[in-house]
Amino acid sequence: MNVHIVGTGLLGTSLGLGLSRHGYRVTLEDLSPTSAQLAADMGAGEVARPEDPDVVVIATPPDVVAQVIVDALRTWPNATITDVASVKTAILDAVKQHTRDRELDRYIGSHPMAGREKSGAIAARADLFMARPWVVCSDEDTPQERLEQVVTIAQAVGASVMHLDPLFHDSAVARVSHAPQVVASIMAAQLVDMPSEGVALAGQGLRDTTRIADSDPGLWTQILAGNAAEVATVLRDIRGDLDRVIDALDMRPGSLRTIAGSLAAGNDGRARIPGKHGLAPATYETVTVYVDDAPGTLSRLFTDIGDLGVNIEDIRIDHATGVKLGSVELSVVPAHVQVLIQGLRENGWRLPEQALDPKEEK
Repeated sequence: MNVHIVGTGLLGTSLGLGLSRHGYRVTLEDLSPTSAQLAADMGAGEVARPEDPDVVVIATPPDVVAQVIVDALRTWPNATITDVASVKTAILDAVKQHTRDRELDRYIGSHPMAGREKSGAIAARADLFMARPWVVCSDEDTPQERLEQVVTIAQAVGASVMHLDPLFHDSAVARVSHAPQVVASIMAAQLVDMPSEGVALAGQGLRDTTRIADSDPGLWTQILAGNAAEVATVLRDIRGDLDRVIDALDMRPGSLRTIAGSLAAGNDGRARIPGKHGLAPATYETVTVYVDDAPGTLSRLFTDIGDLGVNIEDIRIDHATGVKLGSVELSVVPAHVQVLIQGLRENGWRLPEQALDPKEEK
């Protein structure tokens, strides 16, 4: 399959890298010759404008995707056209307005749920889509052979394909991606004028909450504008919940119930986020280990854990302020907790006091 990629930013270049490594012939195009050549130098394909590609992937900025799709449908009358934009309904509506005859049958919207805080070809990775959902939006009029082409490309770079209606897709990403970006950015903005002594108190919770606030403002402005109505609905709901908590902080009778209820609802919502490999969330227990911030420390820790035969389900690292020390939180199945604690202690690792055996504290 010959694949032509229009747009050599993070997603376009990453897709080119992944497909090229799997033997696809990939050609690249971008309004910026420098960007296109950089992607080619990185191994994402060759800069060329093919006469008759099998599939054309539009990976341009969201605000021009619809027009580029229409241009591609006219330029390559035999090709299947898809895109990787994070909104689908507005693009589909715009494409419908400018297509004729059966042109629309050759367009299949898609959206890989993958990305990084960094942008541009230089941030691209061949494994960016590995084990990530890739949404494909088709309908009963979509020719099966064209649908299979888009699905094949997504699967070739390791993605897990999901078939969704465009409206449902936009509503879903507003809640799981777009609104969280706004909330993270607004939370991080509260730190701008905060004294440095206060910011120094930041722990892993703040880092987790604001991680995606590093994202490209220009790109996200376009994404939010493209899905404005759905994002606004979610943010209004969030505003309502915040207003209830703010009112409850007046500490009138019944306030604690409101506050606790909001926090508990958060527990319930987070419990619905899929667990490992997309399976139902599992219950793990956490074992914390204090480690020196020095080369080889984590390697030795993981080697010791592997020798114990314990599988680590998840991991989080928190760095201490002012000293080269950190804490590693290891999530394991409950049945392995005591084995892990005992084994780590025997190997000389430092654990919090509550992890000690009460019988040995005497």
